[in-house]
Amino acid sequence: QVQLVESGGGLVQAGASLRLSCEASGRTFKDYAVGWFRQAPGKEHEFVGAISWSVSETAYADSVKGRFTISRDNAANAVYLQMNSLKSADTAIYFCAASPMFVVRTTDKYQYWGQGTQVTVSS
Repeated sequence: QVQLVESGGGLVQAGASLRLSCEASGRTFKDYAVGWFRQAPGKEHEFVGAISWSVSETAYADSVKGRFTISRDNAANAVYLQMNSLKSADTAIYFCAASPMFVVRTTDKYQYWGQGTQVTVSS
């Protein structure tokens, strides 16, 4: 069992940066790949990026590639999403999720989800 809690969201201006954290509890967290998704109002969940169990591999959606970076610290049971050069189109609720598979860009393969954290980017 893995429990996930996101934090770090907020209201920022376009061009600013934010760092989201996904803290996990559960002793098997290191065995899971972690993905970040976002959901804007009226839209479905959108894949943002993911990181493998071993930290050696990452994958990103084209819309965030070059601006967002995912990292993880298994010793701290945490995964981070560094978001730079934010745009108004990045406004959404951001979720982290854990999956035994990598790379999975669809929500159905993720077993555990956090409650989400709101990111709002004003233009």
